[in-house]
Amino acid sequence: MIRQIAFNLPPFSRGFHLITDEILKHVDLEGVDAGLLNVFIKHTSASLTINENADATVRTDFESHFNTCVPENAPYYQHTYEGPDDMPAHLKASTLGSSVTIPITNGRLNLGTWQGIYLGEHRDHGGSRKLVVTVYS
Repeated sequence: MIRQIAFNLPPFSRGFHLITDEILKHVDLEGVDAGLLNVFIKHTSASLTINENADATVRTDFESHFNTCVPENAPYYQHTYEGPDDMPAHLKASTLGSSVTIPITNGRLNLGTWQGIYLGEHRDHGGSRKLVVTVYS
């Protein structure tokens, strides 16, 4: 059985944000003994990834690292008409990816103890972001 739901995340500030609980508000995993959850973001300047869910400084360090590796105002950027944060946002989103897939076991996401789903908001004013969540059971 395959179920799919689309919904909008509220706007987040630039940076990395835990969205696991927000996703679970929209998805019922009860009765799924074994399956997969796929989360896809319908944007080219935001990303999804899985990482540390306990220490918020990891998310701060992610933002610092990606801002250093993919700087704004690089002299070789040609795609600049949407602002200095736009081209770096595209590069960061492509580096991290637009989807994550997580096993479901006994009605729960089978994440590691310290894992959570991150939204990477790479724009200064990205606005609401659209997700499509698919449950395969």
